[in-house]
Amino acid sequence: MNISLPDSLKTYVDEQVADRRFGTSSEYVRDLIRRDQDRQRLRRLLLDGATSEPGAVADPTYFDALRERVRQGKAD
Repeated sequence: MNISLPDSLKTYVDEQVADRRFGTSSEYVRDLIRRDQDRQRLRRLLLDGATSEPGAVADPTYFDALRERVRQGKAD
């Protein structure tokens, strides 16, 4: 895959490669893509959580029960 960039963006990429110690511009672009994938995953999780039904109330009783489940090896 080849990507064409205007000179200003190429200069920026070259600076990022040098400043952030990437070996090549390809490594920098791969890092950007991975970060974008992570951002998209997080966005999906947040949206799924926002549209889901409310869960249990996280009060002291909830945490006591959670601690007991962990002690018994039933954390899931």
